[in-house]
Amino acid sequence: MVPPGNAQRPEAATQPDGNPQGAPGVQLSTDDYAHLKQRNLLVPVLGADPSTLVDTFNEGRAGGKKHEATDILAPRGTEVLAVDDGTLVKLFYSVRGGNTIYEFDPSGTYCYYYAHLDGYASGLTEGQALRRGQVIGYVGTSGDAPANTPHLHFAIFKLGPEKQWWKGEPINPFPLLTGKAEQ
Repeated sequence: MVPPGNAQRPEAATQPDGNPQGAPGVQLSTDDYAHLKQRNLLVPVLGADPSTLVDTFNEGRAGGKKHEATDILAPRGTEVLAVDDGTLVKLFYSVRGGNTIYEFDPSGTYCYYYAHLDGYASGLTEGQALRRGQVIGYVGTSGDAPANTPHLHFAIFKLGPEKQWWKGEPINPFPLLTGKAEQ
């Protein structure tokens, strides 16, 4: 285990900053939500109560951008869990997201993005298979997260045909984690 606060920092990639960006030509449909709903995604923070989550997907952020994620507040060092079976495709450090993990679902159609981690679970490597519920990291404030607000920034996006880990069409994770609203 990598202790919280002692994050490993993978080498920077050649992509802009590693934070998910829209992919031209990727279209979402109700089938995308139906498929992901069938995956029965796990709330990715150990002990988090889905009824306390807030839908912040459309909230504004700096530079006129939308949040396009769900923030799950938890004490620093709380275990972050893989929401689904899949493949860890990228460990990445970016200025905005800090320590991040990109996981592709089993079909390679969707990417799960975990950001602001304090550290990664011991032994994580790019290309490894992940199991739903596996500890992959620890809640923190790396990147541009406020130092006094440890949380997991969790996003889902549909990949384009190029399967670029940093690009995709954002999907609101809130209804998939809480069952509170259908898209």
